[in-house]
Amino acid sequence: MSIDLDTLLAILAMAIATLATRFGGLVLVRHMQMTERAKRVLNAVPPAVLMAVVAPTALASGLAETIACAATALAATRLSLLPAATIGVVAVAALRGIGF
Repeated sequence: MSIDLDTLLAILAMAIATLATRFGGLVLVRHMQMTERAKRVLNAVPPAVLMAVVAPTALASGLAETIACAATALAATRLSLLPAATIGVVAVAALRGIGF
């Protein structure tokens, strides 16, 4: 198996772009005064991204996935991203296990 040079360069360019945007954001935030409203908006981004990833599956799959998506959405309003996603995975596994 060999790696095409163009593919490798594309992967490296995407990695550099990702790191630049992440570090750039950190540098900008350090030099900005954040209002309370801006903090609330930024805190809403992770659950919104999680739901954007999960919702298509919930709408295109069965009842177990739809219920698990609702559980994930509910958990995302109170918990951080990883516990909310874990609740969704456990919920869909349990619901499938009992026959949904």
